[in-house]
Amino acid sequence: MAKLYLVPTPVGNLEDMTFRAIRVLKEVDLILAEDTRTTGFLLKHFQIENRMQSHHKFNEHKTVEAVANRIKAGENIALVSDAGTPAISDPGFLLVRACVEAGVEVECLPGATAFVPALVNSGLPNDRFCFEGFLPQKKGRQTKFKELAEETRTTVIYESPFRVVKTLTQMIEFMGEDRKISVSREISKMHEETVRGTLAEVKAHFEAHEPKGEFVMVLSGKE
Repeated sequence: MAKLYLVPTPVGNLEDMTFRAIRVLKEVDLILAEDTRTTGFLLKHFQIENRMQSHHKFNEHKTVEAVANRIKAGENIALVSDAGTPAISDPGFLLVRACVEAGVEVECLPGATAFVPALVNSGLPNDRFCFEGFLPQKKGRQTKFKELAEETRTTVIYESPFRVVKTLTQMIEFMGEDRKISVSREISKMHEETVRGTLAEVKAHFEAHEPKGEFVMVLSGKE
């Protein structure tokens, strides 16, 4: 029976690709890629010669039904995002939902995702945590900070380098400057770095050192 395979790809270090991920990408009938150029580089590196089709957040809602029907008709299809596990702050959820509703089998391979190393690295409690992904940029942003100020679990947030200092400043506004935070950037890459401390200390660090790369912020819960 044909399946939809969700295949995680490295978030930085190509050595994090699994043997199973390589095999699945070689064997499926089609690879759906968030960006065919980025995935093309990955496929070339692992000598995977297979057909690719574009599948990103701007066309996802239009194509999910057609993809589910193709799998029902017997095609094995793999979905990859640019980095990490599909559907975690990346396209994929709509397709998985469509396949589940159509009775199509879905299999997600275990593999790279940025927030797990950042959470484990942080030294903050990780027995219970909540994942927020990217915060709203405008509408609902203030409300979200009010919620996070009251959250007792550790919170994981993705952030762009251009908003790191702004986000830390707003956190201080709503939570005070003594709340603990751990900020990791460029996970698994050459310039990987984790900065831990109070909101005030970490904000001072990134005011002195311009934020560059992909960021994961791990915020301690309210005591």
